[in-house]
Amino acid sequence: MRLRSKCKNLEKLGPSQPGQIPLSSLKPGERGVVVGLSGGRGLMGRMVSLGFTPGTEVTLLQNYGRGPLLVTVRDTRVALGRGEALKVLVEAL
Repeated sequence: MRLRSKCKNLEKLGPSQPGQIPLSSLKPGERGVVVGLSGGRGLMGRMVSLGFTPGTEVTLLQNYGRGPLLVTVRDTRVALGRGEALKVLVEAL
């Protein structure tokens, strides 16, 4: 079975949706809820395996403006590259 058919909620969403921002736009300490991913199958598979699924709450721990970001998702610390974090769309809490 293809990954896209398993993860119908992870459709490619444009950033023009109101209230949706890239994960990298959050400030340290801010929380958000994952609303979608914009990327190919490889990225979607990686993000799902790390726990970034729609409705999951994430907290940004560290963002120095360049380099990787450190986030907490499902009580686990995860380091994401800036490019990956740009493709994870969240709604800020």
